[in-house]
Amino acid sequence: MTDSLLQSLVELRGIETKYVDAWGNPATITIDSQKKLLNVLGLDVDNEAALQEQINDEVEDAWSQILPPVMVLRLENELVIPVTLPIQHVNDTLQVEIKTEDGATSTYEVVPTDGALVDVYQGDDEELQKYAVKIADVVGDEVPMGYHTLTLTHAGKATTMRLIAAPKACFKPEKIAAGNKAWGLSVQLYCLRSRVNWGIGDFGDLKTLVGESAQQGADFIGLNPIHALYPANPNACSPYGPSSRNWLNYLYIDVQGLECYDDAAVQSLVMSDDFQRQLNHVRQVEYVDYEGVTALKLSAMRAVFDCYNDKYLTKNTKQNREFKAFVKSGGESLEMLAVYDALQAQLKADDKPSWGWPVFPEELNEFHKPDVAKFKKKHAKEIKFYQYLQWQASQQLKQVNDHAMAVGMTIGLYRDLAVGVSEGSAEIWGNKDLYCTDASVGAPPDILGPLGQNWGLPPMDPKKLYEQGYQPIIDLFSSNMASSGALRIDHVMALLRLWWVVKGDDAKEGGYVYYPVDDLLAILALESHRNESLVIGEDLGTVPEEIRTKLAENGIYSYRVFFFEQAEDGGFYSPSHYPEQSMATLTTHDMPTLIGFWHCLDLEIGKEIGLYPTEEILSVLYQDRHKNKQEILNTLHGHGSVDGNVGRDVNVTGMTEALNFGMQVHMATGSSALLSLQLEDWLQMDKPVNIPGTFNEYPNWKRKLTRDLEDIFVDPKLQGLANRLTVARQNASQ
Repeated sequence: MTDSLLQSLVELRGIETKYVDAWGNPATITIDSQKKLLNVLGLDVDNEAALQEQINDEVEDAWSQILPPVMVLRLENELVIPVTLPIQHVNDTLQVEIKTEDGATSTYEVVPTDGALVDVYQGDDEELQKYAVKIADVVGDEVPMGYHTLTLTHAGKATTMRLIAAPKACFKPEKIAAGNKAWGLSVQLYCLRSRVNWGIGDFGDLKTLVGESAQQGADFIGLNPIHALYPANPNACSPYGPSSRNWLNYLYIDVQGLECYDDAAVQSLVMSDDFQRQLNHVRQVEYVDYEGVTALKLSAMRAVFDCYNDKYLTKNTKQNREFKAFVKSGGESLEMLAVYDALQAQLKADDKPSWGWPVFPEELNEFHKPDVAKFKKKHAKEIKFYQYLQWQASQQLKQVNDHAMAVGMTIGLYRDLAVGVSEGSAEIWGNKDLYCTDASVGAPPDILGPLGQNWGLPPMDPKKLYEQGYQPIIDLFSSNMASSGALRIDHVMALLRLWWVVKGDDAKEGGYVYYPVDDLLAILALESHRNESLVIGEDLGTVPEEIRTKLAENGIYSYRVFFFEQAEDGGFYSPSHYPEQSMATLTTHDMPTLIGFWHCLDLEIGKEIGLYPTEEILSVLYQDRHKNKQEILNTLHGHGSVDGNVGRDVNVTGMTEALNFGMQVHMATGSSALLSLQLEDWLQMDKPVNIPGTFNEYPNWKRKLTRDLEDIFVDPKLQGLANRLTVARQNASQ
């Protein structure tokens, strides 16, 4: 009986019990793991009575609502709503009003029994019936694309539901839809070196990169996440473990591009001997010195803000009106981040635990508490400073994308949405009900991570997300499509399911929890059209065929990595066989560079830092790598992508410029609409930017490029490579 009840609760909360692993083998989630997942969802599984009571609560909660909190419809579908009423009222006439987001209203009268009976529930006191009630022929005829409110009135009582009307598929730029093939460069913005930046790539560098690469034929610049991190905790620098995904990393602001930078007080600070000495240091070091860069940028930007605030933001000026409009538009989300940043900085200054809200004083560990409101009032100017930083970052990013459009790029910038936020983040601090902080997102064992992966990112509770009308996910899609022509969604399988790992468990002991994929994909399509943003889904790892099919149907571009596109006999598929609706690439930020791959540097580093539990596993990896390299040479020669300058025998063929460039051009001949190449491989770098599964073992997210931006695009060899890529893409378009 207990097992049966447990399985009922597991099913109700969307927990997977069986799945197919990365090698195509059936796998089972243990009963113990299922129980732990229910625990972190706030459920008690210790006794039969508790199980039965919670099942009853789940069912009664669903049946107690006349309308669901939110409903998502595609524009081509009929508008049919689920209405639940006691049996004695199912023949009543109900009033329905639809109010669109622009204020227009339409009214209807419906009788539930005119629709189809969906289900019946016998409660303790009465029988409830659910009907699918048709409101209009086609939602597109009555309701435009967008976010609307449907109100149902029965017996004088009004019940409201959010109605989201979405297009069939995501937006595609006209040129891409017409069959044109584009190529671009992907880069971690912080990696950029230049002779003018302050030890970290910034939006000024990005504008230069956009202009220079566009002249070479590139149609986009792809960015790893540029989400807000932690001003008071600068070494928490992973772009995939941010504080807020709705806002930007202020470190990317080009300080010298800010108005008031030329003010005497600012110049006195930045031209001082000590400041210039520190600036020279952060520019010269091999890895980004986040503490040094943060200290320099914050001090300079505070000085700029003081000047700008006195000059504009304390008076009735155009600038002040624009700033206030930005703050109003940012709403509670922006206020929450600014308060969090100010509070964290204050706790650190007071020498109190400050790495994240879990160690904040209890009265300050949640945004909506009274003492936080008192702090906000007392530190109003400091909070205004952090809002100002977001305003300036947003303006500079927009200027870059506007420049990309002006120089003729087809897509411009494409941004990257991380799969989650770190435990101590502002995003969780402001909406704790949504997140399950006793679990983390990760991945089961696969080719990239044979031990499984735990990313330290608490997952959203899908039930809470639904109850909140999907607003958190709407905000994420919308804010990350701003000032860009495309959005890459990291670990896009998260729209279908996420691998949850309970705190204290090994990653392999986790389990899958399902999300309302069809609703989330519809919202993604809606925001894609609103922002005219192409969408790319990073579908690597353990990928169920179900999600691949859904992504394709929804106009989302698949992510095809050359090294993973292998036939059963070990041969590599020609890029000409990749789906057109995809973005192809050779390597990613989680993989070695081309040189690192060819010379097995990633395996050497992995052995040094203990990534491989046995010599046997490592030996197999070396053997597989050797075979793969031979198959790569076979593929390249077979398709004429390299000439006699590249050997045919892996035993005597090292990574050379001819092989490196040949691999990149080989990809450019393919059928994928988009081709993304790592700037590191243009520069023939050997060190990876990130090693999955490591924390302090390797300096992840800190390595800079080996050459200054000013020197890259004047290199005749790289100009030649760019020309070959452009020609190959043009030929592939025909």
